[in-house]
Amino acid sequence: MNTPHTQTLRLPSAATILFLFSLAISLVLLFAPLHAFLNMQSARWISAFSIVLSYVLFTQTVLLSHRKQHSKAATSAPQQQDDICIVYASQTGYAEELALQTDSSLRLAHCRTRLVDIDEVTPELLQQSSRILFIVSTTGEGDAPDSAARFCNQVMAHPLSLSHVHYAVLALGDSHYQSYCAFGRQLDHWLHQQGAQLLFDRVEVDDGDDGALRHWQHHLGLLSGHTELPDWHQASYQDWTLQSRELLNPGSLGNPVYKIRLLPATSNVYWQAGDIAEILPQRPDQATPLPHREYSIASIPQDCAVELIVRQMQQADGSLGLGSGWLTHYAEVGSKIALRLRSNRSFHPQNPARKLILIGNGTGIAGLRAHLKHCEQTQSTGHYLLFGERQSAHDHFCKTELEHWLQQGTLEQLDLAFSRDQDERRYVQHLLPQRAEQLRDWVTQGAAIYVCGSLSGMASGVDQALRDILGDETLEALREQGRYRRDVY
Repeated sequence: MNTPHTQTLRLPSAATILFLFSLAISLVLLFAPLHAFLNMQSARWISAFSIVLSYVLFTQTVLLSHRKQHSKAATSAPQQQDDICIVYASQTGYAEELALQTDSSLRLAHCRTRLVDIDEVTPELLQQSSRILFIVSTTGEGDAPDSAARFCNQVMAHPLSLSHVHYAVLALGDSHYQSYCAFGRQLDHWLHQQGAQLLFDRVEVDDGDDGALRHWQHHLGLLSGHTELPDWHQASYQDWTLQSRELLNPGSLGNPVYKIRLLPATSNVYWQAGDIAEILPQRPDQATPLPHREYSIASIPQDCAVELIVRQMQQADGSLGLGSGWLTHYAEVGSKIALRLRSNRSFHPQNPARKLILIGNGTGIAGLRAHLKHCEQTQSTGHYLLFGERQSAHDHFCKTELEHWLQQGTLEQLDLAFSRDQDERRYVQHLLPQRAEQLRDWVTQGAAIYVCGSLSGMASGVDQALRDILGDETLEALREQGRYRRDVY
């Protein structure tokens, strides 16, 4: 349980002087003989303006003082092993604002946090931390914020052992600039080089995009174990119609998985393979707005519907998950679903001539299915899918489609791993070493790797297998070139 800092807030003397000076002006305007040459109404307006100005300047100075004291207290407080350290590098104050909101969300989830300006970060602080969230902006033509100068010159300039550190990066930028999110990407790359491990993939925010920020909140909910926390900003959703709901795995050892088909209210909607559907759940017993849920879209616009592949989840008390329960159980077929399409350009298709190595498990087949549909639609052939689930007899999702794509050439190769079909557990990451030589050949010839599915277990296992096969430098180069892409959750 996190306890709030106890601080004595001392007002800076400059603020005191400014406040008293402004207050004195307002009193003079109220009672001095100014009314002799200004009418009463004008004097009152000037007085009111002076009071408001003094109040604004006063409160802003207090807020600035509070933030500085908070940051100083955080860096000087004893480090706890389970603290989540939130480091911000801000040029205009926006990154700091998002860091404060991140801190507030995690505290509501009863997490211990430390909020630190990057200027205060030392090698010792990094090495004493087990979990760090970096919220950093990029300024100018790919430069770090001014406050990060010391960190770049003194901390990033030297190697550190950070293998025990788990981290994530929220990178702020503007895609109109050539060096989009450059400092966030540079920081992410440096942390990986020091052995630090990802909590989840880097989230990039293009000019304050609310969708990307909701994606960051989605990960904060998973990190804290409290996915019911409210969204920071309420988005605008459209009403889609739940046309059908099909159970895909009757008799499975796992939770039920459904294919959900949703129809738009108008034909003027567009998305790409790799994009995300944000759902706003509803519950009969919930009066307050529920937080959104995200699902990889399993279809393309030519299907005239958004299709999702959703596993019905259960919470600790046995109740159904907010999003999955709404889509797979509570919402009736024919009813309205509040949905928002979100672009996920880091998982978008590339040149149709480029071969794809598609890797995933479970409901991750959704994002991979959309890419295969796109390949078929653009007549792009010769791709490779590696997919894992529990039992071939019950969990062979999209079997008919996969066999069709294999027969007509969209897929050149299909490898499947069903973990419960033999005594020894066998997952999709175990397929990769068996195909090591082929994977190296495909990558050498320009193939891109797309991974979709569970972050825990599968994504980390696949990442490690690829590093063993291709090497760290090659995989990092692929990531920088946009040839290693992930949609993991």
